[in-house]
Amino acid sequence: MNKKFSKIIQGCMTWGAWGKQLNDTQMIDLMNHCISQGITTFDHADIYGDYSTEEDFGTAFAKANIDRSTIQLISKCGIQYTGNARPENRVKHYEYTAKYIIWSAERSLQLLQTEYLDLLLLHRPSPLMQSDEVQKAIEQLKASGKILDFGVSNFTPSQIDLISTKSPISVNQIEFSLTQHTAMHDGTLDHMQTKGIVPMSWSPLGSVFREETPQTQRIKTLLGTLTEKYNATEDQLLLAWIMQHPSGVHPVIGTTNKERITNAVKAVSITLELQDWFALLIESQGHKVP
Repeated sequence: MNKKFSKIIQGCMTWGAWGKQLNDTQMIDLMNHCISQGITTFDHADIYGDYSTEEDFGTAFAKANIDRSTIQLISKCGIQYTGNARPENRVKHYEYTAKYIIWSAERSLQLLQTEYLDLLLLHRPSPLMQSDEVQKAIEQLKASGKILDFGVSNFTPSQIDLISTKSPISVNQIEFSLTQHTAMHDGTLDHMQTKGIVPMSWSPLGSVFREETPQTQRIKTLLGTLTEKYNATEDQLLLAWIMQHPSGVHPVIGTTNKERITNAVKAVSITLELQDWFALLIESQGHKVP
């Protein structure tokens, strides 16, 4: 297990304007609950809440009396979002000039009210990104102690190779779940194992609770029997399934529900029997493995 980050990571996208709109007291309460459960890593992106959630979190964090050295803060940059905060953005696009990466990281530090980020990620790959520009920014941010680690998000193996020719990549945050497991078959997770890159998974529960489809119905039917066998909840089994992959996936959970957060941590100790793991894959695919 990677020691730099908690095995379960708390995603903060829905804490602010794009979700629950938690006030300072509620945010502090949720931070403390996460920490009490062993979740010490909090995942942000500059765009969350139309560029407002980092500031909301930072304001609460400044009042929370939490020792900064006991938690890890992740943020992402590069997406130029077309919300109200940046009216100059006519279309959604990506920007990865050295100047912009540095400006964006420094802005995240200011809003989160912290002196450093434990991890800065390039949020999505751009066809126009240049490894030299990225290198210039990352070297400067690391040298000044403003970021401790650098990674990417939603990058393919070839895009990782491109950037890592100049800047070592420690993390790739991707979509990976029982209902969206392309990364397991297209070389993404294999490549990360080969390169020693830590996979983090956003939307780790997939569409099981969001959509009623033949796929999710098949999965739920099987989960119904497995919950009894493992004395576990459905969401715990879905997390256990992705964590069983040998790449060492860290799920980034999006819930603000304390019970679900507690459940997620318990999923770390669940090991599915080999045939149960494959049975879930088969229900997701709708056919047996080749």
